[in-house]
Amino acid sequence: MPGTFRMALLFFCVFLLFDFSNSLPVEDADIIYLWDDYASNNIDDDIDNVIDISDLDSQAYGSPKNESGDAISEWTETSLMNPEEMGSYLEGDILIPNLSRNGMRDKTSRWSKGIIPYVIDSSFNQDQRDTIRKAIADYHRLTCLRFVPHQKEADYIIIKNTKTGCWSSVGRIGGRQEVNLQSPGCVSKKGTVLHELLHAIGFMHEQSRPERDDYVTIQYNNVKPGAEINFKISDKKNTNDFGIGYDYNSVMHYSEFAFSKNSKRTIEPKVRGIK
Repeated sequence: MPGTFRMALLFFCVFLLFDFSNSLPVEDADIIYLWDDYASNNIDDDIDNVIDISDLDSQAYGSPKNESGDAISEWTETSLMNPEEMGSYLEGDILIPNLSRNGMRDKTSRWSKGIIPYVIDSSFNQDQRDTIRKAIADYHRLTCLRFVPHQKEADYIIIKNTKTGCWSSVGRIGGRQEVNLQSPGCVSKKGTVLHELLHAIGFMHEQSRPERDDYVTIQYNNVKPGAEINFKISDKKNTNDFGIGYDYNSVMHYSEFAFSKNSKRTIEPKVRGIK
C-alpha cells in the first residue's frame, strides 16, 4: 500500500467516535499484533511520518512543573474544567521536554505502522491501571492503532504518575517519552487518559483547528490573563484533518469553561443546540 495512503488510512481510523462505556480492561496477553515486524519503529521510516509542530509556542518546551501538580490536586468531579486544562503548560497539557531528540522544535513523527510500545508505571493502584487499560482497550476496539507492551524498542512511552499534572508531548519524539497522569485527578476520567494518549500519538486539540472560528466563538474577555495563547489557531498548511469535519464531541475539544477567569464560558458554539 503506498505510504501516503497507508498513513492517511491508519490515522483516519482514530477519528472514529470513542464510546465512553465501561469496556473491559485489556491485558497484555490480549493484545493482537497486526504486523510481525512491529518492533521496527525507526523514527525516520519515511516522509509521511512527519508531524509539523512549528505552530507551537516556546511555552510547549520545558520541564514538568510542580505548580501544575498542585492545581490538579485541587481538581474534583465538580470542577468546571477538565483536569487536562488545568496545567501551566501550553494549552494546559502539551509539554515537549528540553531533552527530546536533537532539541527538535518544528517536527515530530507518527508511530510506525500505528504501533505504540508502552509501559505503565508501578505507582498506579489497580483501579487506576484499569482505567488506563480501558482507554487502551477502546483504541484496540475502535481504531487500527495498537499499544503493545514495551520490550526492546528504542522508542516508547512510559505512563507516569508524578505530581506534575496531566501532560504529554505531541507525536513520537524519539527514545523514552513520558505521558504523565497524576493520580487521582488525571485518571478519574477515561477521557483524560484517551486525550493524553492522543497527544502522544500525534494529535492536537480540536479547537485549535484552522476553521475553528466557523464553529465556536472564543470569549476572550472571560479568559485568564496570559492564557490567551492557549486558544491560538493552527496554520492550515501545517495540519491534516484526514477528511474529518469539526467535531464538538471530540475527546480533544476543550470544555466550555477552559481557562476561565470568572467561571463564565470561554467557548461558545455557533451552532444552535450544541453543547
